[in-house]
Amino acid sequence: MSEKTNGTPNRSSAAADRALLTVRDLRIAYRTGTGSSVPALRGVSIEVARGEVVALVGESGSGKSTLAHAVIGLLGDSASIVAGTIEFAGEPVDPGDEKALRRLRGARVGFVPQDPGLSLNPVLRVGDQVAEALLVHRLADRRGAAIQALELLEEVGLDQPRVRARQYPHELSGGQRQRVLIAIALACGPELIIADEPTSALDATVARQVLDRLAERIAARGTAVLLITHDLAVAAERADRLVVLEQGEVVESGTTAQVLTQPTQPYTRRLLAASPALSPTEFRPPRPRAQTPLLSVHALHKRFHAGSGSITAVDDVQFSLDRGETLALVGESGSGKSTTARIALRLTDADSGTVTFDGHDLTSARRTRLRTLRRRFQVVYQNPYSSLDPRWEVADIIAEPLRAYGIGNRAERVAQLLEQVALPADFTARRPAELSGGQRQRVAIARALALHPDLLVLDEPVSALDASVQAQILDLLDTLQHELSLGYLFISHDLAVVRRISDRVAVMRHGRVVETGPTATLFTDPRHPYTRELLAAIPTPGVRIDPLDGKDLTR
Repeated sequence: MSEKTNGTPNRSSAAADRALLTVRDLRIAYRTGTGSSVPALRGVSIEVARGEVVALVGESGSGKSTLAHAVIGLLGDSASIVAGTIEFAGEPVDPGDEKALRRLRGARVGFVPQDPGLSLNPVLRVGDQVAEALLVHRLADRRGAAIQALELLEEVGLDQPRVRARQYPHELSGGQRQRVLIAIALACGPELIIADEPTSALDATVARQVLDRLAERIAARGTAVLLITHDLAVAAERADRLVVLEQGEVVESGTTAQVLTQPTQPYTRRLLAASPALSPTEFRPPRPRAQTPLLSVHALHKRFHAGSGSITAVDDVQFSLDRGETLALVGESGSGKSTTARIALRLTDADSGTVTFDGHDLTSARRTRLRTLRRRFQVVYQNPYSSLDPRWEVADIIAEPLRAYGIGNRAERVAQLLEQVALPADFTARRPAELSGGQRQRVAIARALALHPDLLVLDEPVSALDASVQAQILDLLDTLQHELSLGYLFISHDLAVVRRISDRVAVMRHGRVVETGPTATLFTDPRHPYTRELLAAIPTPGVRIDPLDGKDLTR
């Protein structure tokens, strides 16, 4: 192992002597509904030293989250530890001692779960949920906890923290909810933070703020981080060491520089090749603009009431989208991207402004006319784990729009759609729980295509997927657009993905479009300061930033 990692002194060289977290030969299996056992971890061993960042990477189903949950005793009832040991600060972690695990969780080990939609209490204000972490571990009284909660919300990049603290989770965007979870994890000043996809719902600037905050903790207090991520660019920029998991086994580990530049395993090389940031593609060639756009929005305005005040979500937004074109809406969480898309589809009414779809005034359309137009545009949502009804079989999920519009020959159409999204015909009888994340997203795309739409709104469609599956879904979207001349309104915070798939980009900030242009122009010659800030925040492999003074440590 080399003495330097991306220009930073190798903090892991003495890990065996002062490891904070040690996992040895951990074997975990899950019981299925039929009583059989499926291995999830097959003899995994890792170490995390104080002040070290170790990134755990691998495809969905490789065992990353299972390992994280095992460390803090959050494995489900169907999981069992077959063999192996876990030690924290030299003391064994007993998975059966719930009292000891409660003292460990939050106070000494902070945990940032992957899905903010399922991890926050829907009936508690977010400020109270941050303060609760301090109260449970008796680190503050109620008044002090409330004050610290506001400070933490501000630290993780939430705007108007006093307003946000009084809101409920459903009133926040996905990225804003993720920041609340990070604030909860940081609240007690833990020695180790286990971050399970902590930036998957965050735009580049806020992700950098959050990761810089974690870096400050590392530098100031020796906090360690076990970073579970499918974003290999983030892992490359932030981690001291990479551990690559495949099907529950460690197939490669080493310093970040070693794994990135000299991968020894074909699996690792495939992961690196699939990363949009590590293997950027050429920009799409420019295309002539149509005289009549497929979708046009003009002077849209929308305000929401929040607590005792109000928030402007959309402010004088206008853009157009041609048939067969991909327009990306980018910007930080809460910038108004998803609200704008909902207004464009008439799922939310604007306070003012107009939406025109293929020459029809969608803003004034009512009842039968609106229903007729709506079959021509569909949505693919961010999270394939929550956008499909878990009780239904795949055939029923895909056929749902066909039933709603009374269209016959549903079995034949479902078979055609499965073929279009490259899924086997026998998937019709499966339920979502039996599918991987990428397979679920293919089902969601098939459902969206059922009514032969002209426009798809793709709301963060690959942010919950690992790099290799992302690449497969993006290739699928390219193929479908070429074959069906689909227009895509592509909402994303991942600029590497935006570069890969978009013809044009509209940058949103605080509810306004601040810059629009062809993708190549916007990436190579950005005009607005915020656009330049977004591009500067893209993770740069091989560059390590000193959290205390912001200097590039590789120079």
